Amino acid sequence: MADSFMGKAATMEIPINSNGETLAEDDSLEQVGHMAAKIQWTLDEKDLQQVMVSGPNLNETSIVSGGYGGPAGGIIPTSSIKDLRMKSRGQVVGLVPSQSAASRIANQNQTDQPFTGSGMHHSNSNQNMSVEEANRGVAVEKLDSVKKWGINTYKCTKQMFSERFGRGSRTVDLELEAQIDVLRDTKRKYESVLRLTSALTSHFYNMVQTQQALGDTFADLSQKSPELRDEFGYNAETQKLLCRNGEALLGAINFFVSSINTLVNKTMEDTLMTIKLYEAARLEFDAYRADLEELSLGPRDAATMVRIEVSQQQYQVQRDKYERLRSDVTIKLKFLEENKVKVMHKQLLLFHNAISAYFAGNQQQLEQTLRQFNVKLKPPGSDKPSWLEES
Repeated sequence: MADSFMGKAATMEIPINSNGETLAEDDSLEQVGHMAAKIQWTLDEKDLQQVMVSGPNLNETSIVSGGYGGPAGGIIPTSSIKDLRMKSRGQVVGLVPSQSAASRIANQNQTDQPFTGSGMHHSNSNQNMSVEEANRGVAVEKLDSVKKWGINTYKCTKQMFSERFGRGSRTVDLELEAQIDVLRDTKRKYESVLRLTSALTSHFYNMVQTQQALGDTFADLSQKSPELRDEFGYNAETQKLLCRNGEALLGAINFFVSSINTLVNKTMEDTLMTIKLYEAARLEFDAYRADLEELSLGPRDAATMVRIEVSQQQYQVQRDKYERLRSDVTIKLKFLEENKVKVMHKQLLLFHNAISAYFAGNQQQLEQTLRQFNVKLKPPGSDKPSWLEES
């Protein structure tokens, strides 16, 4: 059947133009071209040279075409088509191993793809598991902290109500409690001194501003009233002198208020914060102590012994915390008392000397008092906003 197909291909006409280009091709020649393309895909360079050498001979049988060229213009050699057919058969048979190798490569790629996807799936699943484990660990830690806080709050609340209703005992350090009460009372009194001196500063500042305005008015009237020039002049000088001495006294009072404010709202407040921590630790210590005493009075089975051991450890932790904070409070109270005496001795002496010198009209003593306590006055007009701020 193949021989008849090749014989038919050898007798058909192919129309060509004057340039030797084909105008139409038969289906049989297309099949031969496809087979030759397959041969070229599988052959190496040596086989291609052999095919070219064993190609059609121009001196053998030819096909006459009906093209535009002369009798010799459409001559196409066809005697070697049969040989080309035989060679193509052998080379097509040789394609089978290559196709098998290609199919094996394709199968290998197909078998490799699920393995790669599986590895990515396992890595993603491992990452998700690690993230879930980390989140679970954080949640467990938060749950434990909330549980411990709830148990501690319950015990402390129970102890507090027991103390208030007189059914529970509390640990008391009489000496330390007395010092704490004195400190709180002292702080209340110092806050009263601070409030009153701040009010005095505000009122005296307004008086100084009034004296300054009055002195400026007297000076202006002295220029505009020739018949009362001397009288207005004297009063203007007096008010300016009082204003200058008032500013010096304001500087001393402001220094006094600032020192008292630091002592009350920083030093004493810091000590009171430590006292609050100490009192909270004392309440926790008594709560765990009462819990341990209650367990000790109960039955001594295995479960109770385990609870007693745990309660004993917690009691020891709270006791260490209580002892440490009590020591801190004792040290801070001692240092606070020394600092308070030192600061108040200086500030009370400054306040007394400044007030006495001002109302005695002793300007030199007032200035000497300011120098003695290193009180620096603000330059005149420093409290007024600049023209940039006003604009």
